[in-house]
Amino acid sequence: MLSGSLEINVINCEKFSPKRKERKEFEKLLGKTALTISKSESRNFNLLNVILCNDRFIKEYNRKYLGHNYETDIITFYYNDEDEPSEGELIVSLETVYRNAERYKKEKDEELLRVLIHGMLHLCGYNDKKATEKKEMRNKENKYLRIIRNAGKDN
Repeated sequence: MLSGSLEINVINCEKFSPKRKERKEFEKLLGKTALTISKSESRNFNLLNVILCNDRFIKEYNRKYLGHNYETDIITFYYNDEDEPSEGELIVSLETVYRNAERYKKEKDEELLRVLIHGMLHLCGYNDKKATEKKEMRNKENKYLRIIRNAGKDN
């Protein structure tokens, strides 16, 4: 999907096969979210690959590239040359996202959007290792969820 100068590719490795209309809506929301965050955070993104997968797939990536032997909701890879626009990959386990939605009593779509926002914030340079960083990330996630939800009401 091309949104301005931002190219977004969605790759399905999971049984996430929405109807064409739903997929287009998802891609449109993803593009709007990425552009909103990159503009607000003064980051110039030109390529974003979003890989939707299952727990087994993400656990293998987590083990191979990060040395963690467990599944997680998202892994973010960031590719950046100093003078070039940024590129990144968001690998998302839909199984974990949907399980967390149940656990936190959230809609699946909202939890997926929160996780995608979280990954995009990592692309903007935010970390979540320390308690203060986690709090800042959560506040920013909530901010962007509100912005995106309110923008959707205008359509």
